[in-house]
Amino acid sequence: MLKFSKMHGLGNDFIVIDAINQQVDLDVKAIRFLADRRFGIGCDQLLVVEKPTKQGVDFRYRIFNADGSEVAQCGNGVRCFARFVRDKQLTDKDSIAVETASGIVYPTLQDNDNVTVDMGLPQFAPQCIPFVSGEQAVLYSLNLKSNATVSIGAVSMGNPHAVMLVEDITSADVDTIGPMIESHKQFPEGVNAGFMQIVDRSNVNLRVYERGAGETLACGTGACAAVVIGIQQGLLDREVKVSLPGGDLNIVWAGENESVWMTGPATHVFDGEITWAIINKN
Repeated sequence: MLKFSKMHGLGNDFIVIDAINQQVDLDVKAIRFLADRRFGIGCDQLLVVEKPTKQGVDFRYRIFNADGSEVAQCGNGVRCFARFVRDKQLTDKDSIAVETASGIVYPTLQDNDNVTVDMGLPQFAPQCIPFVSGEQAVLYSLNLKSNATVSIGAVSMGNPHAVMLVEDITSADVDTIGPMIESHKQFPEGVNAGFMQIVDRSNVNLRVYERGAGETLACGTGACAAVVIGIQQGLLDREVKVSLPGGDLNIVWAGENESVWMTGPATHVFDGEITWAIINKN
């Protein structure tokens, strides 16, 4: 039997698996089955809790998209990760250090069930995103397959993000433009496409078409990326409420050479078990 928990961060939902106290061997086919909302359990991403491989950290954190691809970071996921390891008594700490493929992150559980995470430094250099560009800039022009041209900001928050400004996110053509940006040739590893509407200097609305998952109800790293891009363009203050379809996140960035801080909820939905025979059959 494979034991798991179903969790979500503002509707961005996860299957969370403890790979410390049980044997876990999941290939791409198995992950796709578990993530399937009709035939499996259903999730945007699958999160795996492992023993750390580095000194000075508490856990290793791995993230798999619904299509089976492994990615380096997930902001909503790390909040759920922190609540999971505490709820399952894998740690008695309120603040933990978590090893990811993109570096160490530091989530802290708050008394109100929110989790605050030090998401690290945003990376703007094209080679760090990665993004194919002759030089670093605040704004870039992307020529899309539809022959349209869009203006984006690009940044890595442990995973790549392209953020474009829109007048109204309710009418933004996320379903069409999102996939074209996600798979654009200038992003060799793909990219998360954010569509940001600025309400005022402390409030934005955001939708994100996530790499390997499609549009989700919330994207933590996407919220960080949007605020950082907005601040970089001089459009936002240092603390911003980001309203996503699934709810709100609070993002704080003091500026260059400073970490981005994210605060938001992490919700446990249910625990379950599924037999390996069912997983392997599919």
